[in-house]
Amino acid sequence: MEEVSARTLLQPCGDGSAWFGHNWNVNLYRGCCHGCIYCDSRSSCYQVHQFDRVRCKENALPLLEAELRPKRRRGVVGMGAMSDPYNPFERDKRLTQGALRLLLRYGFGASVATKSDLIARDVSLLHDIAQRQPTLAKITITAADDALSRRVERNVCPTSARFAAIERLSAAGVFAGVLMMPVLPFIEDTEANILAIVRRASDSGARFIYPGMGVTLRANQRQWFYDRLDESFPGLRTRYESAYGDQYICPAPRARELTALFVQACQSHDILYRMPDIIAASRAPYRPIQLSLFD
Repeated sequence: MEEVSARTLLQPCGDGSAWFGHNWNVNLYRGCCHGCIYCDSRSSCYQVHQFDRVRCKENALPLLEAELRPKRRRGVVGMGAMSDPYNPFERDKRLTQGALRLLLRYGFGASVATKSDLIARDVSLLHDIAQRQPTLAKITITAADDALSRRVERNVCPTSARFAAIERLSAAGVFAGVLMMPVLPFIEDTEANILAIVRRASDSGARFIYPGMGVTLRANQRQWFYDRLDESFPGLRTRYESAYGDQYICPAPRARELTALFVQACQSHDILYRMPDIIAASRAPYRPIQLSLFD
């Protein structure tokens, strides 16, 4: 595998009050071979050339350790913002596994986003991190049906395998859930698909589902997406062009109605779906307990 140079790995992202409570993001790999038809990381603004070719960061683990060791403030490190940390090469490279070991060693929390059931390999590590710091596993699932998931996420394990990974993580006490985004207009934006994802998430022990009722399209990514539509969903490109033109945010036509249905289903299954609630619940076990003078 080709290595690319990197001066730094940890990217600060605020006080942890926004995206899943992250304080830093780290990308150990560049590019992705999952082949998802909708991937926003292909957008020209990110300047990841030859996106389908996975490369790793040179001296990634020593560099990460050098950045973690001196930090006096602990927090949550996110993985998977740009490139899936559990791409197929991770089976042998084990950079993500090594990074998790470093987070455990230096007392940091972890928040991992992936489409791969390979995350279940590291369930014991994630469990150990969760004993001390917030630990979240976010599994992307946009289609409840395995056959449909293979059409939109071509080189990824089927949906059923991802739900099985959530079940293993949840059983080990890891705060696990679903990234239900994007919900592709005219493909996945059906009541049956949304309700099936919520039901199966609940059956798997998922604590949350974070939705995105639509898709984003911009330079380079849009052309890739439309070319894939021509291959797998002939004729649908014209519908997209007519409905959205050059829009960046492309909501599902029934987004409001589907969101209301989704919220009702989540509430009935006791599943979190609002970002502030997800962050608060993931942090709740780690809040210091203030003892009463009279206890």
